Amino acid sequence: MQGMINSSDLHRTMAVKAISGSASSADTDGADVKEDKEKSDIYSHNMTEAMGAVLIYRHDLGMNYNFICPDLIVGSCIQIPEDVDSLRKIGVKTIFCLQQDPDLEYFGVDINVIREYAKKCGDIQHLRAEIRDFDAFDLRIQFPTVVRKLYRAINRNGGVTYIHCTAGLGRAPAVASKRPCFPKMDAIKSATADILTGLRKRLVTLTWKDDNCSTVEISGLDIGWGQRITLNFNEEKGLWILERELLEGRYEYKYIIDGEWTLNQDEPISAPNKDGHVNNYIQVLADNTDSINAEIRKRLTGDDPELTPDERLKIRQFLETFPDDDGEE
Repeated sequence: MQGMINSSDLHRTMAVKAISGSASSADTDGADVKEDKEKSDIYSHNMTEAMGAVLIYRHDLGMNYNFICPDLIVGSCIQIPEDVDSLRKIGVKTIFCLQQDPDLEYFGVDINVIREYAKKCGDIQHLRAEIRDFDAFDLRIQFPTVVRKLYRAINRNGGVTYIHCTAGLGRAPAVASKRPCFPKMDAIKSATADILTGLRKRLVTLTWKDDNCSTVEISGLDIGWGQRITLNFNEEKGLWILERELLEGRYEYKYIIDGEWTLNQDEPISAPNKDGHVNNYIQVLADNTDSINAEIRKRLTGDDPELTPDERLKIRQFLETFPDDDGEE
């Protein structure tokens, strides 16, 4: 947790490429290499747009990683079973994958073959704890469960742990590292405050007034811009309504009315972002803004957060006692 909280001085602009690791997964024919380069260029562009920093990933160069400490490595995705052998040779006992299935399918990675091979080896465990790519809200929500699972795996398996996402520049370093990268620090800070203040949510209601449309959806909010939630129409009130429990914080969103993206002029509107876009937003606050929990959240989500010894102890206790609800150990 210390490394994550104290890494707020990350540079806004950086180019990161493979600096160490195995070339085994890069041994492919010319056509495959060309396809991987094209996909890598698209992925790097999307990553740069989403993360607000110039980040470069080259899938065609194979797995790359950094030792964060002697028993913890953060890197890019495992591509083939031979990569498992490369990690075993440097003492890795746990592979911790944060990718979702669409991430793997994009680059043609067969995760089942990799997992079966790791299981057959008998001296290394492959675990998954999925976080949606480029999605700060999903990172915040999944963060406590993911870190808890990582903590238990490290204690159980010993040896070296390899934690990875796709490029090893966003989700994986957010969970565990000081690797040159650009994790979503606001999400990490908010998730840390969530743990310390009890993971409490508040019910919010969003509405759209228009009985002439056939569908009303919302994107953004706590689900990310790649997902949508459908509102229900209340005939008695003549309103499209969404009721949703949200953790404290600020959430931006936009309405999609019969497929057209638009703003709700009756709800708060943000200032233009770096791309010139404006969105609706909602600020979810604690019931008592003068409470101890409110003070903790304000301090930990500020510019220079610092955990007290008691807070570090509380987080450790949380990691050890948080219920196991993922069904995979």
